[in-house]
Amino acid sequence: MLRDERVFIMGEDIVGYGGTYAVTKGLFDEFGEKRVRDTPLAEEVITGAALGAALSGLRPIVEIMTINFSLLAADAIINNAAKFHYMFGGQPTVPMVIRTVSGGGAQRAAQHSQMFESLYAHIPGLKVVMPATPYDAKGLLKSAVRDPNPVLFIEHELLYNIKGEVPDEGVEYTVPLELGEVKREGRDVTIITFSRTLHISIQAAEDLAQEGIEAEVIDLRSIRPIDIDLITDSVKKTNHVVIAEEGWKYYGTGQGIAALIYEHAFDYLDAPIQHVTGADVPMPYSKVLERAALPNKGAIVDAVKAIMPAALAHR
Repeated sequence: MLRDERVFIMGEDIVGYGGTYAVTKGLFDEFGEKRVRDTPLAEEVITGAALGAALSGLRPIVEIMTINFSLLAADAIINNAAKFHYMFGGQPTVPMVIRTVSGGGAQRAAQHSQMFESLYAHIPGLKVVMPATPYDAKGLLKSAVRDPNPVLFIEHELLYNIKGEVPDEGVEYTVPLELGEVKREGRDVTIITFSRTLHISIQAAEDLAQEGIEAEVIDLRSIRPIDIDLITDSVKKTNHVVIAEEGWKYYGTGQGIAALIYEHAFDYLDAPIQHVTGADVPMPYSKVLERAALPNKGAIVDAVKAIMPAALAHR
């Protein structure tokens, strides 16, 4: 916002409370009512207004309280923001960012704990970003704001307390939207993941290392576009793949990734791709049941061991 006066923020309770998770706290005091705007509880109206602003030359950042509520704005996002650049022959750009929160683990129950990234990643014209670390969150958000296309920037609510290294204030850096990253080097199996499941996957990789299995962990960072080159390079090295995600299995992000791997790197696989997901149920409110519905470290370890014994025996 300091760099570009066209950038402004709009959303529910972002002035008085700094938003539901206080991520915009203090911005109203710094930039004022013109650039930090409270809105009614009306996601379709918020998103539609932002779309008009983007088409008029501004760069709005829309804060939608949770991705579950983005369904109320789906027409504006899918039928308008994603398509205008194409439908009008490339004349307009739609530089808008929709920041929102997803995921379970905080007892928000079935209507507030969903992972809808695959729904939006299915749509040509949208970019979908899901950071897992503070460094990536800042760098990717800056890239998203500067991008000429509509970007859904999805943050997992349980990651707001995660700490990590970020360059000092004033040090300029960005993270490209189209590149994933190897978060842990390994030789035996590739674990592909994103968002909060990255941290669970790294824990699983550390446990596996105690048993002589070195897992390479890839953080996709962006769900669309996807860094297929990074994935295939790792598969060529390890020959084994486990995909770990929090969302539902059927027709979800992980199944799309598996299809791409089979298309681009089938000859390098020594075993079927394993897929760790959340349970195929609406998210329970009960803390015990919610924990059972979410993927955990043990499930990832088991998935790796299911395809690794034969390979380890031939070392």
